[in-house]
Amino acid sequence: MEFGGTGVANVTMPQRLTVANMAVEAGAKAGIFPSDEVTRRFLTEQGRADHYKPVMADDNAVYEKTIKIKLNELEPMIAKPHTVDNVVPVKEAVGIKLQQVSIGTCTNGRIEDIEIVAKILKGKYRHPKTRLIIAPASRDILVAATAAGYIETLLEAGAVILPPGCGSCLGLHQGVLGDGESCLSTANRNFKGRMGSPDAFVYLGSPATAAASAIKGEITDPREFL
Repeated sequence: MEFGGTGVANVTMPQRLTVANMAVEAGAKAGIFPSDEVTRRFLTEQGRADHYKPVMADDNAVYEKTIKIKLNELEPMIAKPHTVDNVVPVKEAVGIKLQQVSIGTCTNGRIEDIEIVAKILKGKYRHPKTRLIIAPASRDILVAATAAGYIETLLEAGAVILPPGCGSCLGLHQGVLGDGESCLSTANRNFKGRMGSPDAFVYLGSPATAAASAIKGEITDPREFL
């Protein structure tokens, strides 16, 4: 699955990594973005500028199918249990009670994700009946989020900061779900039993949706707080 079009230039590298990660759920073997200025800048920031190569599809490339998406018409979405493609607009799932909100991991655990969560939670506190756990994607991101003051904001909002990495996404570490519990996660998979008990329910949403939902203790449209 190849992504292209005029809107791609405005998609950050963390966003590209998240979208590409999910391409397999659409039946693809890989998710490919063009190698452009965003790619070059990312590699330079990682000290790998000499690895940059401007790779893209041929002008006369033939595709099996083309799907056109108007980015300015997209609205917050959520994946319901127990498959990633069981997707509805967030507004159709509003009000579902949550015992846990899990933010981070390899998808949606980068500095820009933590930044938007911190901005929504600043001066607020998680719902008393909803656990809030944060797993930065890497140690570098944890260090950067700490320096920016985001971690302090999250702790003041009642969050628990996990060691960088997968967190509870695959049913390990803190945040494993119990029987009958529901969790809104920003991770990449929500299969039955994925985060612990096979009798638990995992919803997938954006960092903004997760932050808003942590405040109210139920699935919430993030536009209420943005």
